[in-house]
Amino acid sequence: MDIAHFIFGVFGNATALFLFLAPAITFKRIVRSKSTEQFSGIPYVMTLLNNLLSAWYGLPFVSENNILVSTINGTGAVIESIYVLIFLIFAPKKEKAKIFGLLMFVLTVFAAVALVSVLALHGNTRKIFCGFAAAIFSIIMYASPLSVVRMVIKTKSVEFMPFFLSLFVFLCGTSWFIFGLLGHDPFVAVPNGFGSGLGTVQLILYFIYRNNRGQKKPDPTANVSVEMGQEKSQEVKQTLTANGSRVGV
Repeated sequence: MDIAHFIFGVFGNATALFLFLAPAITFKRIVRSKSTEQFSGIPYVMTLLNNLLSAWYGLPFVSENNILVSTINGTGAVIESIYVLIFLIFAPKKEKAKIFGLLMFVLTVFAAVALVSVLALHGNTRKIFCGFAAAIFSIIMYASPLSVVRMVIKTKSVEFMPFFLSLFVFLCGTSWFIFGLLGHDPFVAVPNGFGSGLGTVQLILYFIYRNNRGQKKPDPTANVSVEMGQEKSQEVKQTLTANGSRVGV
């Protein structure tokens, strides 16, 4: 049982790392276009909160035998922080204010949980308190892409729901769900079971609408829009060529 628990923990670390790195393609697009387009920054901010709380919960003085939870979520917190910073740089003013406010909320919640658990709680009470906090925000993290799922159903397009992100939500949720079951830890098993189910829904939607990527009905301004889009693409290409070493490829 201990060996199986460790194996699924390692597999969970691997799939979670891919999950954290999957949006890199999206952020490469954001940097290239210098715009967040219709991408939402909410999932990345909520994932950051989940990483911080889960990393804290996995520490030995909070819960035993969960160091693998702590290591991968500490790594994830660093990666998500980079994503949030990039989003804040390129987001429109209104969206930037919303995401910055949400980021401040996230940091406040984590600081409050950490301070209360250290200064006011001990032993199993500390574990339960931190476990509930981590589980609640893990579920919120997994639920945050629901706005994108709604957009997919409404537009019948998966343009703004990357396949690999959906795939690794499923793999990560499933592996940590099993890890939690083997370790008899409901604070790990329950939220990740929810994540596994949501990942399944996203994959089903992707395969239903995978051939429809933002297609629109013809309209009188279509040709003008295409020409403007080509001109904009050319300008972006020229800018990237001139500043390739700074932006990256």
